[in-house]
Amino acid sequence: MTPGPADSAGGAVKQMDELVGRIVAELGIDRDVAEKAVGIILAFLIKEGPADKIKPLLDAMPGAEAAAAAAPAGGMFGGIMGVGSQLMGLGLGMGEVQGIARTLLAYAREKVGEDAVGEMVGSIPGLSQFA
Repeated sequence: MTPGPADSAGGAVKQMDELVGRIVAELGIDRDVAEKAVGIILAFLIKEGPADKIKPLLDAMPGAEAAAAAAPAGGMFGGIMGVGSQLMGLGLGMGEVQGIARTLLAYAREKVGEDAVGEMVGSIPGLSQFA
């Protein structure tokens, strides 16, 4: 029997749950805030990064595009400053923002490897400070 859409969605949710759970455990922040933060960062990567550099990550992280689509709309600033502003708007301090970004990138390295993440980070201005 092949998995149906519900099975795929369940797998996607589990994939994002693993990442969100890691952020909650490592940083001690609220789960809802962690979910929103992951969505904001993924939406930023999708918007700012070259598609060929982002696609491997999205393919390896089922649920990433849905999490990005569910993220709150951006603020008045674009780029990495806009992401920081959005994340701090969730009540996160700069240390927590950096921790979330580093945890997400470490998780990405586990999924697609150091080279792919390095290329992605190198293609987006300002992101290397969180790598």
